[in-house]
Amino acid sequence: MPVLQFPLPDPGEGLVEAEIVTWHVAAGDTVEVNQPVLEIETAKSLVELPIPWEGKVVEILVPEGETVEVGTPIVTIEVGGDVDVAEAEAAVDGAAEVDASTSESPAEEAAGDMQASAEVAPPADDAPAATAAEGDEEPQQKTLVGYGPTASSTSRRARRNRPGAGERALAAPATRGFAKAQGVDIDEVKASRDDGVVSRDDVSAAAGASTPRHMRPDAPTAPAAPSAVDAAAAARSTAPERPVVPAAAPAASGGLTDERLPIKGVRKVTAQAMVSSAFTAPHVSEFYTVDMTRTMEFVKELQRDREFRDVKVTPNLIVARACLIAMKREPMMNALWDEANAEIVMRSEVNLGIAAATDRGLLVPNIKDAGRFGLLDLAREMAKLIDIARHGKPSPAILNGGTFTISNIGVFGVDAGTPIIKPGESGILAIGAVRPMPWVVTNDAGEQDIAIRQVAQLSLSFDHRLIDGDVGSRFLSTVGQILENPAKGIAWA
Repeated sequence: MPVLQFPLPDPGEGLVEAEIVTWHVAAGDTVEVNQPVLEIETAKSLVELPIPWEGKVVEILVPEGETVEVGTPIVTIEVGGDVDVAEAEAAVDGAAEVDASTSESPAEEAAGDMQASAEVAPPADDAPAATAAEGDEEPQQKTLVGYGPTASSTSRRARRNRPGAGERALAAPATRGFAKAQGVDIDEVKASRDDGVVSRDDVSAAAGASTPRHMRPDAPTAPAAPSAVDAAAAARSTAPERPVVPAAAPAASGGLTDERLPIKGVRKVTAQAMVSSAFTAPHVSEFYTVDMTRTMEFVKELQRDREFRDVKVTPNLIVARACLIAMKREPMMNALWDEANAEIVMRSEVNLGIAAATDRGLLVPNIKDAGRFGLLDLAREMAKLIDIARHGKPSPAILNGGTFTISNIGVFGVDAGTPIIKPGESGILAIGAVRPMPWVVTNDAGEQDIAIRQVAQLSLSFDHRLIDGDVGSRFLSTVGQILENPAKGIAWA
């Protein structure tokens, strides 16, 4: 039976790399078509990937915890059943192997060859036409999400089992790293396996043949990687643990030690997004100190209302509604600066992002077309998205496509800040802690007096390329006035 390599696909996000989080199978396991075999972490979302064939797992090529580029072979499958080998290869050809002579990087070439549709794609190349012409009555195996050439592809590279002269060897990223540490050119290593993949043993043999052991420098030997069977079994029985970091020398104060954490997953994506935003969009930040007393009273009234008893009502809900009302009066706050086309895009819908602190880092799910919801339905949508972000697996659709974000920094006791705009958006509003403070009020006699009121600060950052100071100021003032007197929200809605 043929043994085929399954490369890391792009599950419709346009990503160039992903982290292998959990393998659901191990070497020797039997798999079926469409069976989820592993979980990967992409741009802040966890995605399960199905296998496009049935058969038996031969070897896990990339262990859990490693980050690899799209198109990198991650598992080999001994294909069973009545599968046409050429058709099965076409499902992943161009993704698992990359010609070293091409000018594109492996990630770019693989991403360009992969199908990004969220639906089932047609079989690769011209297989359907040929089958129809020959009158073949057997059903054709479909290509799954991200596993084949796009509809616009007109040709594909010839498959090869072993690299020839001047070609890049097939090997897992961990094996390449081991070869580099041993000073071995992996492209010169001869593979002992039938599928042409260079293994760790092949590298070790090449290192031993090229350099006598007594002449090698005394260097610590890299620890042997766990077997695929052990790794997968551990993944099914225990939760992923933080990578073990070698202990550093004791610090001077209190015996504390330094610790190094890998930059990957949500932290890596967040860092890239924040740097891109900070050095692309000129940020302007404005602040508004608001008397939230009436809003806090309104929240208590809603909490007692029987229609709202099954949802969580917080001041954040009223802030979200106030932003949607203010957006109608200042639509430029929901616009987008399109640098590539030299245009300002006036968007018709507000996809309202709700920043949520989770165990995996900061996630910002967004409510699609949030303006269509009344207050009750808006409360339900906010609660649902926050719960998914903190306890579930938010999909890329939930995390992408936002147009404006609100962030409740007050839950940490913080009063104000200068939030950074999320890429693809033009503004973000942070809500500080609501505190009892002395406030100047007008009494019933029309005289000014000092009273204890519930006070908070609003911090607004916006993209000054398309939003002028007067637009941002009016938006912030409108939000503040609604929070000071929620009845204005009814008049202005």
